[in-house]
Amino acid sequence: MLELVSVSKTFGRTQVLAPTSLSIEPGRTTVLIGPSGCGKSTLLRLMIGLIEPDAGSIRFGDTELAPDNVMVLRHRMGYVLQDGGLFPHLTARQNVTLMARYLRSETTRKIEDRVLELAELTQYPREALNRYPRQISGGQRQRVGLMRALMLNPDVILLDEPMGALDPLIRFDLQEDLRRIFKTLRKTVVLVTHDMAEAAFFADEVVLLGEGRIVQQGPLEELLHSPADPFVTRFVNAQRMPEAGNGREKR
Repeated sequence: MLELVSVSKTFGRTQVLAPTSLSIEPGRTTVLIGPSGCGKSTLLRLMIGLIEPDAGSIRFGDTELAPDNVMVLRHRMGYVLQDGGLFPHLTARQNVTLMARYLRSETTRKIEDRVLELAELTQYPREALNRYPRQISGGQRQRVGLMRALMLNPDVILLDEPMGALDPLIRFDLQEDLRRIFKTLRKTVVLVTHDMAEAAFFADEVVLLGEGRIVQQGPLEELLHSPADPFVTRFVNAQRMPEAGNGREKR
């Protein structure tokens, strides 16, 4: 679904991402994890074409991302930011439908039907669709951000620490709902987090980054029981991971 080949990125004099190759398999949830500044969010922004690599190539399906096609390909990707990344001057409904209205891809009736379908899927209250971001909770803002990402029925959903700013109870509920949504839609998902327990809850595949490179990639059990190097062991121990994951039922 997504393939990066020898992709690197430097900001100023700092190499944020060393030459990196990574394949994202369709229909699976891949979690990018690592400490702050390890390059995981940069990797996600490269995948969606928000920034260009200094070297290497990125393929979405059979097409290589390039300046002349990135906007079209981005319509096939859903992107969720921390705290939703909503426009404060637009209502929840207007945020969700912004791109669909801009592209004029569907009739007004079909757009509204899609909004109601997504509200039910994400358990967002219909009566709150006309509220502005400042009038709804952090968890609801994230649900609106997810609805917006799903509006055009994308092939891939990319989420950049979507629950990082939420309190534990809201975070727990949203995690449960997100995993249910991922399983229901059977989409290809790439999720960035710094929380190993969250990775354990969601991931089919874990990609652990450190200092701008992939240190280890595979099922979480491999990171726990067969660490590739001492950094993996230190990172896992720092998270205080229980032997069986985070205690919730695995998929």
